Amino acid sequence: MLVLLFTVTGIAQERAYGNGEWFKFRVHYGLITAGYATLKVDDAFVNGKEVYHVQGEGHTTGITSWVFGVDDYYQSYIDKTKDIPYRFIRKIDEGGYKKDIQIDFDHESQIAIVNNKKHKTTQEISLPDNAQDMVSSFYYLRNQLDITNLSEGDVLDMNMFFDGGTHKFRLKFLGRETLDTPFGRVPTLIFRPYVESGRVFKKEESVTVWVTDDKNKIPILIKADLMVGSLKATLTEYKGLKHQFKIIPE
Repeated sequence: MLVLLFTVTGIAQERAYGNGEWFKFRVHYGLITAGYATLKVDDAFVNGKEVYHVQGEGHTTGITSWVFGVDDYYQSYIDKTKDIPYRFIRKIDEGGYKKDIQIDFDHESQIAIVNNKKHKTTQEISLPDNAQDMVSSFYYLRNQLDITNLSEGDVLDMNMFFDGGTHKFRLKFLGRETLDTPFGRVPTLIFRPYVESGRVFKKEESVTVWVTDDKNKIPILIKADLMVGSLKATLTEYKGLKHQFKIIPE
């Protein structure tokens, strides 16, 4: 088993995503649709720097909204060259559990300015080298991960900063699998991100993610064991991919 600690290496050899990329996921318990989630990427500027502005939304629908309503908004402003975030916004309402936080990253001074809008507080917290936020981590890995040299059991570690501090984000590679999807037969890479158990997830190994085994590395299926049951998020629509979506002919 190989443990890799990710660091920023500058411009990736070939970017996995770009302006105009958009995904839509159906979140469901079996045949029952619980909600939908989207991710989109746009060109933008923050503090005079060119960035990718990534916006993620998740909302429950129908009866699920009555039982456990979710309205989540995430934003990350990612440097186009260095693949590091300059700003992260997390505004969520999950069954009454609410957060409204903006984090501004000063990587040169290694300071994160955390503005908790719900509690009307501002903190300056030490920031480690090459820290990512909850959204930029995924896009960073898409750009920097060399999938050709992955072996089953490899573990990838990186620093993730959210809310009030730095957390060690760990991702384990489980292997490869070809999935039958609405788009056809798609070769995938299987990963297991380690998550915090307790409020939402049953245990640290509750989430499994399948991403396309191509230059896009897009998530096509996510499974999660929650405290209130198990759910899946399935990719249903996409546009603006930077590379050819690899589909195996029938």
